[in-house]
Amino acid sequence: MKHAIITAGSKGLGRKVTEHFLKNNCSVTVNYLSDVKRVEALKEEWKTYNDKLQFVQGDVTKKEDIVKIVKQAKEKFGRIDYLINNAGPYVFEEKKLVDYEDDEWYKMLEGNLSSVFHFSKLVIPIMREQQFGRIITYGFQDAEHCPAWLHRSAFGAAKVGLVSLTRSIATEEAKNGITANMVSPGDITGKMKEADIDTARTIEDTTTPVGRPGSGEDLARLIGFLCEEDSDMITGSVVSAAGGVHVANQNKRKTLSYN
Repeated sequence: MKHAIITAGSKGLGRKVTEHFLKNNCSVTVNYLSDVKRVEALKEEWKTYNDKLQFVQGDVTKKEDIVKIVKQAKEKFGRIDYLINNAGPYVFEEKKLVDYEDDEWYKMLEGNLSSVFHFSKLVIPIMREQQFGRIITYGFQDAEHCPAWLHRSAFGAAKVGLVSLTRSIATEEAKNGITANMVSPGDITGKMKEADIDTARTIEDTTTPVGRPGSGEDLARLIGFLCEEDSDMITGSVVSAAGGVHVANQNKRKTLSYN
């Protein structure tokens, strides 16, 4: 049975990704930051998956917590096949660059960029031994084109840097059966993060070319596809699940939150 590490996998988009992997006969180590009540509720909700599921508390901005997460995943399940870097700290208040506090800046970089570096350094040797691995990172609309993002400079800089890091990993590890790809969720907000596609299809969204909002299931299905064994020709790619917004020449970039 293949095993996945999913950061911030207990709520929001991460929850739907966790559900997708569990339902597709994969064991999962779910990292969470602090919501113990949510985790206890999920343990009851997902009790049928108890033998292939563990929760590990940890802050992805801290290297020592990342080491703990990977160690516990390997010790319990013996392998690591998928690394889903779902966690991504975010400053909700709109700020210009000069108004960021130093700790806010470093939190954005550590949580969205450095965390992938630390996780990858730990899991890639394991994946090399297996001659199989899938690494997924999260971006934002048009991140691969290095756009400016007014009032989101710290988050934007981290994610744009992550595009290059993802593609570098893809190039370096291709011969080892390891792929690395970035997904861009589009504007999936509020309750839609934990919603399924059928629910999304009952809601009209005139701002999206496909006419409906995105859902957590949309992103989970995309990640699941990229992680398939036969998806090995797809690596170093940035793939959007944005309902066509990213190709509609819309200049407005909405406030996003990935957890």
